[in-house]
Amino acid sequence: MLSEALTALAMSGGTAVMTAAGTQAWEGFRGRVAAWFGRGNSQRESAELERLSRTATELAAAEGGQLERLRIRQEASWQARFEAFLEDLPEDERERAGEALRELLAESATQARVSAGDGGMAVGGNVHISAQEGSVAAGVIHGGVQIGHPQAPDPSKG
Repeated sequence: MLSEALTALAMSGGTAVMTAAGTQAWEGFRGRVAAWFGRGNSQRESAELERLSRTATELAAAEGGQLERLRIRQEASWQARFEAFLEDLPEDERERAGEALRELLAESATQARVSAGDGGMAVGGNVHISAQEGSVAAGVIHGGVQIGHPQAPDPSKG
């Protein structure tokens, strides 16, 4: 039985696989995940590379509602793979593997790119929304917000 921390890491691993699949970060992430599973065994690493490639290929071929169902299924499947792998390790190796997975996920999170579908905008940084006099500006916020004082209007612009 895994500790709560390792179970949470396995869950994050499944989510990270689904988040990275199909992005520019995929190839590098895919290689790091396969190396983590391989733990120095090139045959096991190759098998994981193949499994990760199949996951990305299936996602790329899916459409609409099928895509969302597949993403949910694959995320759960990868979570289970991470959990099973960690459970099969001896206790001392399990903790080292957990730390290596934590580092891999943290590194991947810092390299993650944001994206949005048609009609949307996602930004991995600051966004400034403003409106000129007589108009309206709006935004939907998912995450932290910092509100500062607005700039004084430029008198030369009326």
